[in-house]
Amino acid sequence: MALLEARKITKQFGGLTAVNDLDMAIEKGVIASLIGPNGAGKTTFFNMVSGFYKPTAGHMLFAGKEIGGLRPNRVTIHGIGRTFQNIRLFANMTALENVLVGMNCRLKASWVGSLLRPPAVVQEEARARQRGEELLAYVGLGGHGETLGKNLPYGLQRRLEIARSLATDPQLLLLDEPTAGMNPQETVDAMALIKRVRDDLGITILLIEHDMKVVMGISEHITVLDYGTKIAEGTPEQVRANPKVIEAYLGKGAATRVTEKWGTLAPAASAGVGVQGPTLGKEAATDDRLSLSGR
Repeated sequence: MALLEARKITKQFGGLTAVNDLDMAIEKGVIASLIGPNGAGKTTFFNMVSGFYKPTAGHMLFAGKEIGGLRPNRVTIHGIGRTFQNIRLFANMTALENVLVGMNCRLKASWVGSLLRPPAVVQEEARARQRGEELLAYVGLGGHGETLGKNLPYGLQRRLEIARSLATDPQLLLLDEPTAGMNPQETVDAMALIKRVRDDLGITILLIEHDMKVVMGISEHITVLDYGTKIAEGTPEQVRANPKVIEAYLGKGAATRVTEKWGTLAPAASAGVGVQGPTLGKEAATDDRLSLSGR
């Protein structure tokens, strides 16, 4: 059974169809990516999974249970955590307090207990703070627990968002452009962290990312959207060799020329033409060569 399964999922905003009749399955324990040009419907899909949008049609299943239309807090309790394309920290709260907010859905104290503070509540709060410190250390924020979120460098703010999501104790972690705005070294470090989260904690990961070095470097399964419709899926090797993916990024004429010239994309991979962002760059368009390998 897939951990996350979308069955004929559609999302419409008035006359605009953002996601159209999408079938998609994410197996437990994988690192998977959802890619496509800007406006392809990727974040809309994330918002349906995490409860911010209700699907117009279709079914969204998590561990075999319907979650389509549930409120975000209920989705979180089921075991889905996420980060956002634009960082959404509590800027005037400390790093530790941000993590404790994520942990709130797993704490048992009622509002009455929080006021009266019996021993059980005090002990639970102490355990939560200890766990919060451990998560901060795990993502590379050890010693920053008392630093305000707004005072952390950009790359560390991204890591804090991941720590806050991990504090919800998820089975599935949705990462929306986790390396956006990072320098090359921060990107490499973020890739290593994502791999550790899966390998150490056993958390399934689905990410949206425009940097193909990241996508091809850590993904085991890739789904490609274009105008809200799935046009390809499979391993990185299968996706980078798919003419529809080339067409979505470079246009139909370029896709035809690439196919006629190379047959597959293997020569381009060795040529070292990289992908950065939603477009593929002048060199790829000029030479009719396309590499989704990120080398």
